[in-house]
Amino acid sequence: MKKILITGANSYIGTSFEKWLAKWPDEYLIDTIDMIDGSWREKTFASYDVVFHVAGIAHVSADPSKKDLYYAINRDLAIETAEKAKSDGVRQFIFMSSMIIYGADEPVGKEKIITRDTLPSPADFYGDSKLQADVAIQKMADDGFVVSIMRPPVIYGPGCKGNFPKLLKLANITPIFPDIKNKRSMIYIDNFTECLKRVIDTKEGGVFFPQNTAYVPTKDVIVEYRKCLKKKILIVPFPSFACMLLAKSKTFNKAFGSKVYDLEISDCSNYNIVDFKTSLSRIMENDG
Repeated sequence: MKKILITGANSYIGTSFEKWLAKWPDEYLIDTIDMIDGSWREKTFASYDVVFHVAGIAHVSADPSKKDLYYAINRDLAIETAEKAKSDGVRQFIFMSSMIIYGADEPVGKEKIITRDTLPSPADFYGDSKLQADVAIQKMADDGFVVSIMRPPVIYGPGCKGNFPKLLKLANITPIFPDIKNKRSMIYIDNFTECLKRVIDTKEGGVFFPQNTAYVPTKDVIVEYRKCLKKKILIVPFPSFACMLLAKSKTFNKAFGSKVYDLEISDCSNYNIVDFKTSLSRIMENDG
């Protein structure tokens, strides 16, 4: 039986992973520890095979007053946790990095295709704080300490937070949507937790770029979710000149920009157990 410690209580990913592994009660024993008050430093990690570090500030903020907090939590706390795990004899450390380290989305009409050779270029202190931890923790890897870095794109699923549920709320009420061509990498929570399980089962280290088997245009999220709701939708042409004008807006680019991982670096078939349409159906059934 593998003993796994999840650092960061009540996180969406950590909680989802714990529920996922509960399907194999004879193979995995999961504990979760809160990192807020610092008492975790007094706990030994020696009995654990794996530490999965998910604690962090997940929401992007442009508020300069929060910059130090981002670095303290997303960088310093992560590095300290990895150092403790290694010192206590933990064999594998999994760090939740992010696609955000590669910077902002491309303006509408352009594509950002990230390969294994693409250099990170964070656009804000959130992305930079994650990148600095990502790089520092990788350097700790050796024959006795496996480091697995997860750099997922948008993770979505029942009960998730962020921009994806906002998009589904829009799908619920809008009967019309613009026909704008774009591509997004994203991953359904069950696919991501299965990927994590396999990384633990194989004790594989390195950098991972998990995603669904196919890119998803923003338009398709709306269309397919409307189908789940059994509601009709009209997709209307959107003039290219209007896209060019709106491409100056960060909000517009966030909704309709393109940012993807090259499928070749993601090894998608190994862990994709839920296709996109089914994933939306499950969200509707749970969050309806």
